[in-house]
Amino acid sequence: MIWRPAPGWPEAPPGWQPPAGWNPPADWPAAPPDWQFWVPAGPRSPVRSSELTRSDLVVETRLVMIALLAPWIIAAVLTLAVHEISHLSLTQLPTYDPHQPVLNVLLGLLSYLPVAAVVPLALLLLARTGQRPADLGLTRARFSDVGVAIGLMAAGLGCEFALAIPFAKLQHSPLVNTAGRLHVPAYYIIFGLSQALITAIAEETAVSGYLLTRLDQLGWRPWPAFWLSLALRTSYHVYYGLGAVLTLPLGYFLTRSFQKHGRLSRPILAHFLYDSLIFLITILAR
Repeated sequence: MIWRPAPGWPEAPPGWQPPAGWNPPADWPAAPPDWQFWVPAGPRSPVRSSELTRSDLVVETRLVMIALLAPWIIAAVLTLAVHEISHLSLTQLPTYDPHQPVLNVLLGLLSYLPVAAVVPLALLLLARTGQRPADLGLTRARFSDVGVAIGLMAAGLGCEFALAIPFAKLQHSPLVNTAGRLHVPAYYIIFGLSQALITAIAEETAVSGYLLTRLDQLGWRPWPAFWLSLALRTSYHVYYGLGAVLTLPLGYFLTRSFQKHGRLSRPILAHFLYDSLIFLITILAR
């Protein structure tokens, strides 16, 4: 509570409170009958709204990309380092306790949820500059969106298979880190599908929905913005070693899809279908 003077009284010094037994001088105007001398204190740091400048958006974009991508890139580098040291194949499944696979699935689901934390942050920042989720195409998918998503997934897979032919000779090279069959129970599909969904939503929201929108607002031309987005998308797949090149086709089609049509639901669905198919093959293959 803070003390405030009645109308016509001089302003009190900051932080001043009337001492015990204090009375105003006789020549001061009388206070209104219902006047409240004590009022709730306001916030110490009141909100001061101001319009964002281009410099503000540049700083925001850089800091957001660092905050969002740094954990993914660091995790990818550590995974690649472990591969180089142990020469073990890439595994994307949790191994908290090798004797309790059900517990691994449950803990794996919980441990991967923080990846989705980037989504509300990116959407909030975009909403503050007027880009609501619906403006990004985050609406209920139509039949045409599903068809486009399947086409994007198929195009990415087809180009990846074509690129994989030259990589066949490097299959046992330490420079290539690949995922083979996962000899786990079929219910691991639950983890695989959930990981595919979280990954698709988080990645596409960060490197397409947020980044491409901000770069467009900052005046970037489409192709430089595209190459930066694709480079960042590829950077956190470095755990594949030289095999990260195989992620380029899908990244190309997903990035261009949002850049041309502005419907984020399409690349999210295509990314989910792609990762789900890979998980189904590696888990169910015998």
